[in-house]
Amino acid sequence: MGRLIARYSMQYRWWVFALTALIALVMGLMIPRITIDTDPENMLSAEQPDRVEHNRIKELFDLYDMIVVGVVNSEHPEGVFNPTSLSALFQLSEGIENIDGVISRDMLSLATVDNVEQVSPGTISFDWMMDRPPETQGEADAIRQAVERLPMFYGTLVSEDGKAAGIYVPIVDKNESHRISTEIQAIIDRLDSGDEFHITGQPVAQDTFGVEMFQQMAISAPLAGVLIFLIMLYFFRSVPLVVAPMLLAMATVISIMGLLIGMGYTVHIMSSMIPIFLMPIAVVASIHVLSGFTDRCRAGDDTRAVMEEVIQSLYKPVIFTALTTTVGFASLTLTPIPPVQVFGAFVAVGVLFAMALTLTFLPAFIAALPQSAVDRMVARVKKHESEGKGADCKLCEFMSATGRFATRYSKSLLVSFVTLLAIAVFGITQIQINDNPTRWFKQDHRIRVADAVLNEHFAGTYEAYIVLEQGEAGDLERSLQDRVNPLLTEAREEGFELDQQWQDLLEESAADDPGVMLDNLMFALDDLLFEVSMEEAEYWEAILEAAEAVRSEALYFQTPEALRYMAGLQSWLEQEGHVGKSNSLADLVKTINRELVSGEPEDYRIPDSPAGVAQSILSFQGSHRPHDLWHFVSQDYRSASIWLQLPSGDNQDMQRVVDAVAHYTTDNPLPEGVDLSWGGSTYVNLVWQGEMVEGMLLALLSAFAIVLLMMIALFRSLLFGILAVLPLTLTIALIYGVMGLIGKSYDMPVAVLSSLSLGLSVDFAIHFIQRMRGAFNETGSWQQAMEYVFGEPARAITRNAVVISLGFLPLLTAALVPYITVGIFLASIMALSAIVTLLMLPAILRTVPGLFFGRDAAQEVKATSE
Repeated sequence: MGRLIARYSMQYRWWVFALTALIALVMGLMIPRITIDTDPENMLSAEQPDRVEHNRIKELFDLYDMIVVGVVNSEHPEGVFNPTSLSALFQLSEGIENIDGVISRDMLSLATVDNVEQVSPGTISFDWMMDRPPETQGEADAIRQAVERLPMFYGTLVSEDGKAAGIYVPIVDKNESHRISTEIQAIIDRLDSGDEFHITGQPVAQDTFGVEMFQQMAISAPLAGVLIFLIMLYFFRSVPLVVAPMLLAMATVISIMGLLIGMGYTVHIMSSMIPIFLMPIAVVASIHVLSGFTDRCRAGDDTRAVMEEVIQSLYKPVIFTALTTTVGFASLTLTPIPPVQVFGAFVAVGVLFAMALTLTFLPAFIAALPQSAVDRMVARVKKHESEGKGADCKLCEFMSATGRFATRYSKSLLVSFVTLLAIAVFGITQIQINDNPTRWFKQDHRIRVADAVLNEHFAGTYEAYIVLEQGEAGDLERSLQDRVNPLLTEAREEGFELDQQWQDLLEESAADDPGVMLDNLMFALDDLLFEVSMEEAEYWEAILEAAEAVRSEALYFQTPEALRYMAGLQSWLEQEGHVGKSNSLADLVKTINRELVSGEPEDYRIPDSPAGVAQSILSFQGSHRPHDLWHFVSQDYRSASIWLQLPSGDNQDMQRVVDAVAHYTTDNPLPEGVDLSWGGSTYVNLVWQGEMVEGMLLALLSAFAIVLLMMIALFRSLLFGILAVLPLTLTIALIYGVMGLIGKSYDMPVAVLSSLSLGLSVDFAIHFIQRMRGAFNETGSWQQAMEYVFGEPARAITRNAVVISLGFLPLLTAALVPYITVGIFLASIMALSAIVTLLMLPAILRTVPGLFFGRDAAQEVKATSE
């Protein structure tokens, strides 16, 4: 079969070249249509319940994603509360308001919010906190005193140490945050106040990552390709020979990325890494073919005959290694994360495409080389070998020594492997699941620096929302009718026929909104009381009280009980240190109530009656920003939000907050009929991370089971099938064990790399076992088979490991942590899986040879040992 594939590929090589070029060209033309998506929210499907709820909450309370801008002054004795710094803050606020995409009316800054002060008991004024830049230190001190009296702003708009002030910039589209932040930076660059300025926020981190992601791809991927090319050139001593796998890899990457974009998929954070994954996978199989070719070919040999021989001996391992890698990546389609599904599916297709090119394009390319070029290449390699200074010569000696070491100390090695496995299992138990979009950048990146500085000064730049909602209130008209019917019956018994008049009032007060209907009805009843007799008025007054009671029940979050529960939850979260700060309708009502009553701290409280709450709310609606009310409560007063500020966006910290709220509601049950839900980007990140971990675990276990079955089918042996998966089992365990021991969090790149480790770790074992069995069948000698496998096959395995491990070192210089993670893991997986394969398999085979090769092999090993 292998000979047939190679023969036809070489015979019709120009058709192979044309078809490969055509596919790459057609797919490459799709790439300019690329659309980029860096929103982690899209890690969840559009129908995922938590995402649906998050979007509902944003719409219900008119919430937007926010960029956080910080002004810091640690040098001035008064911090930012000096005329120069506040003037810069004022100018910056004005400039930001004029940026396209900024929702200026909702922007929070000392220059855009009200100062709330009592004029006299029962009367308050709403004046701009800073309607112009202060000219004197006294004016700056007055602003400081004013903002420190307002708990909703203190710790949010200004730091409690007075050294920093913040501007919270709501934006229409989070995908515009990088552009907007760039324009904000341009305004900052024109200021000359001597202050530090920082820009952060999850939208900025996400969108900036998207921009830098492609800049990094444009640098790291070519550098990796060049380094791989140079290392392969060192091994094979022939530019034309090494060009072949590089062209193959480029064709694979271009075709798969073009296919992805052409089918209408956006390029997400995950799919942006497809080229980095496909390049080593495409090259891996090629190295085995080139290694076999250079080892077998001699000057004057028929190139086509040699290549037929090579493909015949390698086509099964090449196909099965490709299939196992495909299974590893295809298993990602089992996860509930759409971008991960797309990533897994297209890498799987890319692996199969690379396999097809390895078996067709590579033979065709080598057959197209002039015989003179092949002879020169062979001569160079043999010259270096004969002089004892060639890479192959040294590698050959090293491989022979490795084989002798593995067989001589087989039992000791197996004990070591079992010990390492035990340590790895312990390390795996220490793994912490955690991610944070801001941590996708290196520590010295401006976004990471801004995040650290502002979260040190402020209550937190990460947001989450707790939403409390009263359950379905039912039919308000029916509820009202149930209360009024007994009063109408009582009136009839006393001789007053009020039924028809009541029905007329209901018809006159009709409105689409039940709340508006009740308001109209109460106004009509109030007017009616002046028109009826005193005796009849008693019944109408009772009916009016019934309407007021129903209306009050409908406005649940105007009741003191509802607000006190919210305030209690907020106070507990802040006192226990679970959040940096929180704001809600309760805080707004307490602030307004204080100014209405006395202006003193003792009146910073929830009023005792719904009427008192309503008065505070009505008073606030006379401010410059009455619309702010609807960020905290829905217009029907049946839903209310609590804005949580967190100083960390780590999933672990968000999970602690969720657990803390669950603990509080267990000890302090929610009011009857009230439900609690979560929203906010920090919470959404937590949700998709949780689903990713569960999905990845299912994918990994499923892929492992399928790979095991494939190994059993490939080798037609249960024992050899199990033997083939032992190196990958130890490799994966060691990689994740070390990760747990050094404290590396299990995040998105690490989770996805589990599939790569599964696919690549078994590749070397397939080549080792397949070539070992073939040699044993030919020679009938276990010893000769082992010597053979530690010749060309072991050198090919080692070349693969070296090329890929060193080839992706450029990724370690990236500014983006996921790329660094990919680089470290690729190098570690390739190096470790090669080492484990070349030591574990011969150690096992040497210890129990009869189990795998029969009694004769056992006797041969025994005789050799004696």
